Amino acid sequence: MYNTKTKVIAAFNQSGGAGKTTLVHNLGYHLAKKHKVLLIDMDPQASLTTFMGVEPKNLTENQTIYAAITDRGELDIWHEPIHNMHLVPSNSFLAGAELELGRDITTDSRQKLKFTLEEVVDKYDYVLIDCPPSLGYLSIMSVIAATHLIIPVQTEYKCYAATEQLLNTIGRLKKGGHKDLQIAAFVPTQYDGRTLQHSGILEGLKNQIENRAHITKAIPNSVDFPSASQAHLPLALWKKNHPAVNILEEITNHLIKLNHAN
Repeated sequence: MYNTKTKVIAAFNQSGGAGKTTLVHNLGYHLAKKHKVLLIDMDPQASLTTFMGVEPKNLTENQTIYAAITDRGELDIWHEPIHNMHLVPSNSFLAGAELELGRDITTDSRQKLKFTLEEVVDKYDYVLIDCPPSLGYLSIMSVIAATHLIIPVQTEYKCYAATEQLLNTIGRLKKGGHKDLQIAAFVPTQYDGRTLQHSGILEGLKNQIENRAHITKAIPNSVDFPSASQAHLPLALWKKNHPAVNILEEITNHLIKLNHAN
């Protein structure tokens, strides 16, 4: 692991629509109020980059994480903080990285992101990684670079049903050499307590991960999340009195209190 107390937290779930990007964007903002925070966009769709107000199509490959993990250039951190957060952007260049790195037989290319972050990690208190919505090479690379995982789970059956597979994947990675990896929390997302389906799935999720990991309060479903993202703002800057803001602050405090991997 890194020779630092920096917490490298990957938002990981192989299911799409779980809310990984929204969680990284908002938790990054709350952490950055008092800490030095770096966000890494590891998704070729570049949603985090877009949410931060950076236009992916205007970026050269050297301005994205793609250059660093394919040895085309140095790690390029966006030239100025955005809402006190530093950003390594992404764009569609990253889509070809999985095939390219999968052909690399000279080094363990799954550790490329970890090696890249070793150069800068001690400058930050938190590094948050937005993983792609798949169990591909980029996601595995992100998990290997992480000290902790935060796992958003949409309170819909499809996402909930994939949770056991996700836990098995994490178990295999720990047995495969990443024994210090910790699950920081499961975060139920897009929750509507008025529906029996969501209430039942939330209860099922709590039972499923009981004694295996921490589960936070559920983040409610709200049109204000996409509205804030479209405005390139964290929810707290879009609507500071939104009930989800307090939940995000509670999750942030939980991350701050986490023990670091030994």
